[in-house]
Formats: sequence, structure tokens, C-alpha cells
Amino acid sequence: MELKYNNVLVPYDFSEHSNNSLKYAIKFCEHFNSKIFLIYVIEPPLYPADFSMGQIAIPSIDIEFESKIKDELEKLASNEIGNKLQYEIIVKTGKPFIEIIETASQINADLIIIATHGKSGMEQILFGSTAEKVVRKAPCPVLTLRNPIKGFNYLNKM
Repeated sequence: MELKYNNVLVPYDFSEHSNNSLKYAIKFCEHFNSKIFLIYVIEPPLYPADFSMGQIAIPSIDIEFESKIKDELEKLASNEIGNKLQYEIIVKTGKPFIEIIETASQINADLIIIATHGKSGMEQILFGSTAEKVVRKAPCPVLTLRNPIKGFNYLNKM
């Protein structure tokens, strides 16, 4: 059986963790000649309304903000990926784990490569991690990467 990874989804959040996982994903995708789908999810702020309605999200995200995010992702992809691989930029609004899972289905992802931030304690108990939720619900295999990535030197690989 031959492993093929035609479409690889890489969630990105401008953190050092996701920057390192992107570098790893690029090397991985070069090996398999995969297309990278770089996704950023804008999570709208939640505002408590009143106790009868629970929390509500403010749906109108500034169009300029989304445009700036796309521009930054395009610059990042151009600098890091360049002409080495095909790539596509995706910006969505919503709960990150839900948007990542739905996008993986929509693009027929063969793999998701996602950074974990190593949160623990009360924050992990109360909120869980996006990576953990993606692993549980993803329609494809998920490769989680924690910093530092063992056996991978980011500075010498790019």
C-alpha cells in the first residue's frame, strides 16, 4: 500500500508553535509532493448577554481585519513555501476546531498537521485544546507537533 498525502491542512495562528509546525509541514509536503492548505480561524469574541440567553458571539468581524490576515498569510506562504509546493490560503470565522474539521472534509484532506501549545492545568481542564478536539473529530489522520519537534532542526531545514 502506498501512502499518498495529496492535500495537507495546516492550521496556523501566528504563534512560534505554529510557525515551527508550518516549517515541518513544508518539509513533509515536499517529500510527498502535497498541496498545503494553510488555514487561519478568526474566533469572534463572546460577550455575556444575560443569563437566559447565555453567551453570544458578535458576528460582524471587521472586513479589514480578515483582509490583513489574508495578506499576512500570503506573505508568510510566499516567503516560506514559495514555488516549492502548491498552496492555498483559507481564512474562516468561528470556533477553530470546528472550522478546521469542516475544512478538512471540504478539501478532502489526507492529513492535518497541527501544533500543540502544551497547555496544562486549569486552562486545559476548562477549555481543552484545539489540537485535542481536532484529533478526536477529524475526518482524516492528524499529526500533532509539540515544540521542540524531536529530530527536526527548524533553523537548518529552511
